[in-house]
Amino acid sequence: MTLKGSQTLTSKRVPMGYRRGRYRSLLETHIAKQLEDAGVTYEYENLTLAYVVEHKYKPDFVLPNGVIIEVKGWFTSEDRGKMLRVKKDHPDLDIRMLFGGSLNTKISKTSKTTYGSWCEKHGFPCASRILPESWLK
Repeated sequence: MTLKGSQTLTSKRVPMGYRRGRYRSLLETHIAKQLEDAGVTYEYENLTLAYVVEHKYKPDFVLPNGVIIEVKGWFTSEDRGKMLRVKKDHPDLDIRMLFGGSLNTKISKTSKTTYGSWCEKHGFPCASRILPESWLK
């Protein structure tokens, strides 16, 4: 199975030990076999590297008093992750959540966590349907 230039892998028989799910794909299995046949030692998926994906956040409303209001009808897992990352990177901002539905709405069908309890746990003041007067001052 030696590869040179632009040769491609062929579907040669793979030893049984490689079929038990040790690798994530047949191609990885072939590469592991090639390394072993060549006497090259290696580590497989033993290194973890963090990386950052830059995103932009545009708050729905920014009040003159510095309060940021994020309005949500649905509060998806992607929304929750985004809000946690924004808060982590900008802990000085006063971000508050205003939901179109009840604060008792569960974040998913199988979760006991509600919109309100999630916000409380993560330090986001929240309200339902109407802006509290205190947020405006």
